[in-house]
Amino acid sequence: MNICKPVFYASALLLSTAMWAQSNDPVLLSIDGKPTTKSEFESVYHKNNGKDMSAEKKSVQDYLNLFINFKLKVKEAEQMGLDTLPSFKQELNGYRKQLAAPYLTDKEATDKLIQEAYQRMQTEVKASHILVKCNEDALPKDTMEAWHRMNIILDVAQGKSVPASQINEYETLVRKNTFANKRYTKQDSLDANSKIATIKNLVNAATKGGDAFAKAASLISDDVALKDVGGSLGYFTALEMVYPFENAAYSTKVGEISKIVRTRFGYHILKVYDQRPNTGEILVSHIMIKMNKEMKHDDSLKAKQKIDAVYDKLKAGEKFETLAKNYSEDKQTSANGGELNWFAERKFPIEEFAKQAFALQKNEEYTKPFTTRFGWHIVIRKDRRTLPTYEAMKNELKGKIAKDSRSYQSKESFVAKLKKEYNFKEYPKEKEAIHKAIDSTYFQGTWKAKDKFKKAKIATDKYIFTLKNNKEVVNYGVLDFGDYLETHQTRRAKIDVASVVNAQYHAYIDDRLIAYEETQLEKKYPDYRALLEEYRDGILLFDLTDKKVWSKAVKDSAGLEKYYENNKTNYMWGERAEVSTYKCANEKVAKELNKMLAAKKTEKEILDKLNKKNALDISVENVTYLKGENKEADANWKGGSKTEAKQADGRVYVVLVNKILPQTPKKLAECRGMVTSDYQNYLEKEWISNLRSNHKIDVNQNVLSTVK
Repeated sequence: MNICKPVFYASALLLSTAMWAQSNDPVLLSIDGKPTTKSEFESVYHKNNGKDMSAEKKSVQDYLNLFINFKLKVKEAEQMGLDTLPSFKQELNGYRKQLAAPYLTDKEATDKLIQEAYQRMQTEVKASHILVKCNEDALPKDTMEAWHRMNIILDVAQGKSVPASQINEYETLVRKNTFANKRYTKQDSLDANSKIATIKNLVNAATKGGDAFAKAASLISDDVALKDVGGSLGYFTALEMVYPFENAAYSTKVGEISKIVRTRFGYHILKVYDQRPNTGEILVSHIMIKMNKEMKHDDSLKAKQKIDAVYDKLKAGEKFETLAKNYSEDKQTSANGGELNWFAERKFPIEEFAKQAFALQKNEEYTKPFTTRFGWHIVIRKDRRTLPTYEAMKNELKGKIAKDSRSYQSKESFVAKLKKEYNFKEYPKEKEAIHKAIDSTYFQGTWKAKDKFKKAKIATDKYIFTLKNNKEVVNYGVLDFGDYLETHQTRRAKIDVASVVNAQYHAYIDDRLIAYEETQLEKKYPDYRALLEEYRDGILLFDLTDKKVWSKAVKDSAGLEKYYENNKTNYMWGERAEVSTYKCANEKVAKELNKMLAAKKTEKEILDKLNKKNALDISVENVTYLKGENKEADANWKGGSKTEAKQADGRVYVVLVNKILPQTPKKLAECRGMVTSDYQNYLEKEWISNLRSNHKIDVNQNVLSTVK
């Protein structure tokens, strides 16, 4: 029997411990002297009856029996040591992580981010940007160079004059960065000259009028994919750009240029050209006739004539879907009546197509023929939908934010609260001493903490930070941070040592603080503790039930056969009829068939003779039917009866009831699924009976009577 584990947990967990005993909580029952309180049982009882799992509310006694059975099974699992198995621990730890996740975040900060994202999604921003690439872990000299370059670009984009001194300063910085490296190559020199030349060209071109921002983007932006369109990103909304960029877009007024923004890609400036309400999504169908610039004039004319002819048919009342199927040359959609998937105007790759579609004011309204780079189109609006409500989108937004860079804000807020709660104290000197141990091997991914600490004579008995939780003091040592550095090293270009150590140090603090908080959840949150206990018991119960019942019933062939033999009268066939249905090509063949049946000819003799001229004249189908499964057999439910029925296509069916079979037990192969299920129920009842006989169960009836 195939049991779905999560579904099993959902029912089994309802019978698990949900509350911890209080000093004034009376004992309801005890198993082998181990008490269970009234509150624990009441919690389970009310939890079950609040789930609408059945039409009738189960009695207290019914649930007490289920509860006792559950407790006995878990007790046996523990006695068998199932809770010590590595597989059990691994599975429980997986669920522990899932259950802990909601407790390891700043809910208030996360909710604010969700609300902010939804609010921003009401508006779409049209903007262009200019990028100067700069890696997140770039050396300070490279960061400084990129910053100076972007400042010059910003002045040009804003229409300001750039003094020669600012250009000279940038040129000096570029040459210093290039030639300070004794191993610089000819290509390095060429790259440096190119950087300087592009800045000078930009400054000179700025005086020639036009949109200074778009011109600068075309001339110098490192986002080469957008150079031809002046850096234009079109319209976008929340969660479609990296968070710092999004912030700049929504805080910059239309017509203005943002301040310089740093993202993981480098430095950006952006200009906002427009803002509009979110246009939602649309569902359309289209008819397309191909046309392109390379077509000969005559072919282009034929394409125009064809789309016009289709348009005339549409105006005359022919169905759009039929016309799309018959005439559209978009083979991916024509079979489906030309229907496209839902799309947002800002995301559709063909701007003119989206513009025409969103201009339609009501469903079933269609456009006049128009062209795109793919050809002629007619578009009909099928439906349109606005942005869903906040409540409808909340979970989706929460999931997206968890994967978005803005989630770090929530994490930072949570870590800050933990630092305050646990009296976080750090020792900066010990961290800074570690700088001496970082060498080129760290950037090659082969750095060994203990070896390097020993070589650099770093004291490994020092603390890098401490936590204090009431009387408990938790120390995090230098060597622990070294291990973290070692396990998180990657092969990369060499960067500033202080930068890499500081970045890893902050990540290390976050990691260790959150890990410590996870160890405190059971003490701090009774709901979490109870839920984790439920999952623990659920896993144990599933594994043990599988051993004792489900898998055993499937694998125990001898036991299954014995159970079947002892209970075979529970698996009976009702009265059945063995029926032969002869399918005759026409009445003439049916007449010949009836003669041969009267003459007691065999089935083989009948088929051989009547199919001699045409192999399709007659066929036969032999089936054993229960009463109610074949109306012709039902009409003459006796051996030897015959019914004849003429079909609409001229064929004639002759239904012959050969024999009526009395009620008889099904063979095991015919009812194995039912027998297996019943055998599993039998095994479970036997198991519970043995458990109850081998353990002492005491129920306080006075306390039970107070459970409501």
